[in-house]
Amino acid sequence: MSHSLVLLVGTSGLSFVTLNIVIERIGLPIPALPMLVIAGAVSATDPRWGSACFLLATIASVLMDVAWFAAGRAWGLQLMRLLCRISLTPDSCVSESQARFERWGDKALLLSKFFPGLTTLAPPLAGALNMAWPRFLTLSVASSALWVGSFLALGALAAPTILAALPRLEALGARAVLLVTLLLALYVLYRWWERRRFRLMLRMARVEPEELYRMLQRQPPPVILDARSSSALTLEPQQIPGALLTPIDQLATRLPKVDLDRDVIVYCSCPNEASAAHVARALLQQGFTRVRPLHGGLAAWIQAGYPVSSAPTTAASAPVPRALMPKAPSSLG
Repeated sequence: MSHSLVLLVGTSGLSFVTLNIVIERIGLPIPALPMLVIAGAVSATDPRWGSACFLLATIASVLMDVAWFAAGRAWGLQLMRLLCRISLTPDSCVSESQARFERWGDKALLLSKFFPGLTTLAPPLAGALNMAWPRFLTLSVASSALWVGSFLALGALAAPTILAALPRLEALGARAVLLVTLLLALYVLYRWWERRRFRLMLRMARVEPEELYRMLQRQPPPVILDARSSSALTLEPQQIPGALLTPIDQLATRLPKVDLDRDVIVYCSCPNEASAAHVARALLQQGFTRVRPLHGGLAAWIQAGYPVSSAPTTAASAPVPRALMPKAPSSLG
């Protein structure tokens, strides 16, 4: 048995796997998938070790889910905004997570670990939406077991190839460590570039809350579009007075009939106005000439002290899944 396998088999190997899962679930860009696949290959040589690995990895995943779920319950929308702001996967940020929850219901949690970005965002979003603890724990255990088991099984199927490669990596010594470090750095750089490209794509002139407030005093006032999803409305049941709910996935059917040269202001609850910018770009492509997102979204409007009204929940883009219906929305802050 090579030195690499000696390190992997036993308590040290179990520690590597569980620590990798914890680091990934904290949100650091160190994927646990490669370690799980290697652990699956090692499991083919020692089924008892593989069973222990499956159990400990599943427990570690569930405990991280519980921590994020509790944080989502405690800090709600504020935590979701923070995660969206620091995420390296902006396309899978809060608005996309909310959309998947609305489309998939419980399956969003069950399959979240197979989708980059949703792995960390799904549990706190479920907590913010006040999912019941028993249902969440059931889904978390099933999701973690499915995720860990799938990649352990994949590693076991490819065990001959993986186990043959480990001694070669060991022979490379420091060069193998350098190679792994380089691959990790390239992965982080790729995610950073995707985030930068995403922001450049959405770059356009914004309107400040103060300017919008002055525009509302004119005749005719601008058309204001609320681009938030049903889950976002549940998390923050307020809106700018007179705003029309126009979720991005229903833009074609819910766009009001207004002149193409009318001022149109779009807002959402994303820290980088991602959903609002998407809607604004779609409107510009349809011939509208004076469309701008609200800088800072609804949060900036509220922080500036301007009036808000209650958002009509019946007009939302899609019903929030029953399991995610909040018992006390006011407690989300």
